[in-house]
Amino acid sequence: MSIASLLATFLTYLMALLAMAFYTLMERKYLAYSQLRKGPNKVSLMGIPQPMADALKLFSKEQSIPFKANTLVFFASPLAALSLALILWSLYPHIFPTHFMPFSIIFFLCISSLNVYTILLAGWSSNSKYSLLGALRSIAQTISYEISMALILLCLICSTKTLTFNFSVLSMSSSPVFPLYPVALLWFITLLAETNRTPFDLSEGESELVSGFNIEYSSSSFALIFMAEYTNIIIMSVLTAALFIPFPPLSIPVSALILSSLFIWIRATLPRMRYDHLMYLTWKSFLPISIGILIMIIPITLTLN
Repeated sequence: MSIASLLATFLTYLMALLAMAFYTLMERKYLAYSQLRKGPNKVSLMGIPQPMADALKLFSKEQSIPFKANTLVFFASPLAALSLALILWSLYPHIFPTHFMPFSIIFFLCISSLNVYTILLAGWSSNSKYSLLGALRSIAQTISYEISMALILLCLICSTKTLTFNFSVLSMSSSPVFPLYPVALLWFITLLAETNRTPFDLSEGESELVSGFNIEYSSSSFALIFMAEYTNIIIMSVLTAALFIPFPPLSIPVSALILSSLFIWIRATLPRMRYDHLMYLTWKSFLPISIGILIMIIPITLTLN
């Protein structure tokens, strides 16, 4: 990799972290106004530097380690979670990319599936029954919805005939695929479950699991888990805009902002689902529908060829 590619990758990661920081501020403001209150507004100018104050507070707190915890895995899991989230940002579909990844959609599936292991290791290494139960529930949820996500991606691959996000953007811009727009709704709901967001935040069920798999984390370790979750939300919004919105690549940031705002809107509106309903939704609804759509799309693409 050339120096220009390394510099571009570093800048992409830096901007991703900045976007994540101010996305948390936007969420807190959005939720506050939806509940008829102001939200963070005391730090400097209208509370805009609040993310920096939060980071300073979290990284300066004392780090607590559970008794008999596996220390190496306990501290490595949050770092691995944030690293995987940042690696996904290398798939951002630039107009003039400094490096080209020919099978970026397959790479996306591989990296997103590795997030399961970070949750598993974080819950197991904490030596807590609450964290282990939260990790097991989150793993079952993530693996179940990954199947639907892979099938939906197969539908897009068959339609656009490419395995690269950059070419997928050009294909969607040149030939809109209106039959796939209902699939976008399934995709978005699947992303809510994949990123553990409301109403699918069962791995962090405060009412029954006391914060779930991350209950034993504090200080900088908790901050890394927090950063990984919100970084994942933003990059998933970016890739969703690249896959489903048939406009030129310049509109991807605006579309990603709208999609990431939907995550907050849904959190402010909907209550948490029951866990059995969550699993029934993917196995008895999303899976048959996505398979049916894939069966219909394959003959159409073969005929057009």
